[in-house]
Amino acid sequence: MTHTRNLTSGNVKKIIFTFFMPLLFTNLMQQIYSFADTAIVGKGLGDASLAAVGNMSSLTFLIIGFSMGMTNGFSILIAQSYGAGDAKQLRKAIAASVKLSAVIALFLTAVSISFLHTIMKVMQTPESILHESLTYGYIIFGGLAATIAYNMCAAILRALGDSRTPFIAIIVSTIVNIVLDCVCIFVLGTGVEGAAAATIAAQVISASICFSRLRKIEMIHLSREDFAYDGRMYMQLLKNGLPMACMNSITAVGCIVVQYFVNGLGVAYTSAYSACSKYINMFMLPGVTAGYTISSFTSQNYGAGEYQRIHEGVKVCAEIAFGSYLILGSVMFFFPSVLAGIILSGDDSIALASEFLPICGVMLFAVDLLFVFRQCVQGMGYPFVPMCSGILEMFLRISVIIIFIPVLGFRATALAEVSAWSGALLTNFIAYQVNIRRSVNGKAADTEKNVCSACR
Repeated sequence: MTHTRNLTSGNVKKIIFTFFMPLLFTNLMQQIYSFADTAIVGKGLGDASLAAVGNMSSLTFLIIGFSMGMTNGFSILIAQSYGAGDAKQLRKAIAASVKLSAVIALFLTAVSISFLHTIMKVMQTPESILHESLTYGYIIFGGLAATIAYNMCAAILRALGDSRTPFIAIIVSTIVNIVLDCVCIFVLGTGVEGAAAATIAAQVISASICFSRLRKIEMIHLSREDFAYDGRMYMQLLKNGLPMACMNSITAVGCIVVQYFVNGLGVAYTSAYSACSKYINMFMLPGVTAGYTISSFTSQNYGAGEYQRIHEGVKVCAEIAFGSYLILGSVMFFFPSVLAGIILSGDDSIALASEFLPICGVMLFAVDLLFVFRQCVQGMGYPFVPMCSGILEMFLRISVIIIFIPVLGFRATALAEVSAWSGALLTNFIAYQVNIRRSVNGKAADTEKNVCSACR
């Protein structure tokens, strides 16, 4: 039971903040090394190389986002089993998750490498950056197994209430990544392939640290029996994993379409969009972390039947998300040119990014709260509503960019983002309200029935 944490009892606010803070720093460190990749490539190799790397971001989100959706979906059943105190099912769920993750890693690696060049052409990637984009992409997708291994190990640890170990793993891997980035680009002059190789090396290290911790948890020591074929278990895992994976991929498709239109405008626009995407990913980090926190908290408490605690936990996480919006949204709104200048070198790219950031800064609360309500609904075992919200996100992104880019130009990309966030937030908020009331009222009815039976 070393370094596991039961989230089904105790003060809700204290438990959430204890779980949230290491996870926040974990995600922050991940963004720092992603940001460092971008800044080092931009300053060391120029805006064209930055555009090449940034051009891969939406496709990377499509492939890696799919795998993350699967592993996070698997972790819901793991957390519910842990919350219910069912050690046998817990071990079988972990064993089945590992087997499915290995199959996913092989499949996604083969598909992404095979079709990368074709997809780059379909995305209207400018010829001037095509070679560097392909070079970066082949290395990143060639190392998918390491990325998926880390995501699976970290998801299992979070499901067991351990947000500390992934934090330690990311600290170490971030330091390694930044050092290797600098050595490869500034000392060895390797170009974008050095940044890609550094990222994969960092993922190998973080996966190794998390795996090492998992091996020390006696409750989940796996035997050959745990790996025996169990069709029902696979179906339960896929029931949660596939909708979450599809949601991420569907959302990524909308981003790829936006990237298609941005690429058609020119390299300066691609560079600006890449920089803006990095800032959005970084500034929505507290909301993302609150979402991961409420996912683990909800899954354990749902398994234990503690539905009122889920409602209390959502309130705490929503407060965290909105508080971060007030701070970080203000930075995006009031200091866009300063932010753009940190990453970008060209005046045109900086000016374009300065148009984008204030619009998203005003509406950042929508994506922050979206993560909280969406992850809670998923944690309760209702993954199809979030998947439908992903479809809505894709529809809104594509519709807005097609309609408004001829009129608003680059600002249409920001409008597409905030429209997608708002539509998805509304969908998941309604789903949360319906499902939490159903669960609480259902438990109250069962309790009343049991009391009446006892009286008779």
